[in-house]
Amino acid sequence: MSGDPDRIEVLPVLPSLDIAETLIFYRDQLGFAKIIYQAPDYLILRRDEMELHFWLTDDRALPEKTSVYLRGGRIGALHAEYSAKAVPRLSEMEVRPWNMEEFYIHDPHGNLLRFGRIPKSPS
Repeated sequence: MSGDPDRIEVLPVLPSLDIAETLIFYRDQLGFAKIIYQAPDYLILRRDEMELHFWLTDDRALPEKTSVYLRGGRIGALHAEYSAKAVPRLSEMEVRPWNMEEFYIHDPHGNLLRFGRIPKSPS
């Protein structure tokens, strides 16, 4: 979190079919270990500068149609970490036709997390 009080942050709010299951997956598998807020119907998790919010729904179609894009230079390290943990539904990291190096994860409820960065120049 920046110390600049005028900074505007974009924080996704994703649907969850089960807040407890969401917490376990994001904390234990994806490393969002800092619990900012937890209630039976709402959850806020943080990892470094990334913050995700979740709200409880019973409509299975919502998370299956929801995604968030997380972009930055450190996603290579995240992919290596998630690969070592054998995170379920983790895609390979590859350069997509739109010239972004990306990998994807679907959470247990169907939300799509897309991680991307500008491809590194060949050395």
